[in-house]
Amino acid sequence: MFGNSKVKIGLAFGGGGARGFTHLGVVKAFEEFGLKFDYVAGTSAGSIMGAFYAAGYSFQEMYEAAKKIREKDIRTNIIPFSPSKTDGIGDIIKKNLGDINIEDLKIPFSAVAVDIISTKEVCINKGNLAKAVQGSCAVPAIFQPVEFEGMLLCDGGLQNNIPTDIPLMMGCDYVVSVDVNKSRLYGTDSTKLFDVVMCSIRILMQSNSVRGYINADVMIAPETKRFKSTKTEGMDEMIEEGYKAAIDVMPQIIQLFKKKRHRKFKNIPTNIKIIR
Repeated sequence: MFGNSKVKIGLAFGGGGARGFTHLGVVKAFEEFGLKFDYVAGTSAGSIMGAFYAAGYSFQEMYEAAKKIREKDIRTNIIPFSPSKTDGIGDIIKKNLGDINIEDLKIPFSAVAVDIISTKEVCINKGNLAKAVQGSCAVPAIFQPVEFEGMLLCDGGLQNNIPTDIPLMMGCDYVVSVDVNKSRLYGTDSTKLFDVVMCSIRILMQSNSVRGYINADVMIAPETKRFKSTKTEGMDEMIEEGYKAAIDVMPQIIQLFKKKRHRKFKNIPTNIKIIR
């Protein structure tokens, strides 16, 4: 098992809808090499994976839970073009991890969301885990905003789709990040409201994903272009892509665990609200 008491290594799971299953393959690779991380942050689908990882779930336990997830479990509203509640996402967390608070997790964890009242990015380090994850996953036009601690939360990808900087702000020396949606940016020739809104969101997420790459010491970026972010089909293939991408950069990751402490991030951006 790798680990160095003199260095803290963080892990950041990026958003990507159903492509988030790819994170499972990355976790499988970490497990095989005995890697243990000191802090976990997640945005949107990455917050679901981050919650399970921070709870101490093994790859096999995550896989068994993932196999049971259906699209109807996530988006419960069957009315076309009508945003769904995020209760289905919350139920996945509660059913598997319990109705617990973030503070109860085995590894320190942050779910990243955006408060549409203040327009600030929100880094949630305490409070109800299911609600925090629901807020982090609430993609505008797909899900309704989530009420949490006097805020109205929407998908964290609007401002921080790959939350590399969060573990750094929380005291980590180095961060390994995972981008399961590197082919996120594509346009549309449709003028329908839904298509225009979704394209606009992709543009926003592409811009702020650069921030995640800049701050990452190692970026794992699986090839997921052939998978749809709105469909759960191809889960096993996604897992394999995540595994291969992690193995490709494993020598670089292992080197981080052998380094000395190096705090390279000291200032918290003023547009981030931290709930702790």
